[in-house]
Amino acid sequence: MANQPRKVVAHWIKDRAFKCETKDGNQFLTDGNRQVGASPMELLLAGVAGCTGIDVMDILQKKRLDVKGLEVCVEGTRADDYPMVYTDINVVYVVKGKDIPAKAVEDAIHLSETKYCSASIMMGKTAKMSSRYEIIEEE
Repeated sequence: MANQPRKVVAHWIKDRAFKCETKDGNQFLTDGNRQVGASPMELLLAGVAGCTGIDVMDILQKKRLDVKGLEVCVEGTRADDYPMVYTDINVVYVVKGKDIPAKAVEDAIHLSETKYCSASIMMGKTAKMSSRYEIIEEE
């Protein structure tokens, strides 16, 4: 599955807005004016958040930890000049659950950032990546 080509077709709606559709029929909006959808550059950050979030949850669940929730906040700073790529990206993981060991969270994040999350590893080719985490105890 990972080596199969991916495809997204963007259909112009108006102004700077497009309705995008994946090969599997999933649809979403993107808008350079951020009126009817996220900007393409925001979608890159969303890709990092979703990709690493999936990895971290998969790893923590495989360890049979009592995870109640995970939030992944990704913030990026872009260059001032064109092509205005991301130069710095910071990821904050907020893990919610009962008796979650810090070492397990650290290991899960490390594996995602260095081995599994293709989105963040790819973005790290142009941007300085940094991350931190918080664990919130919940019953």
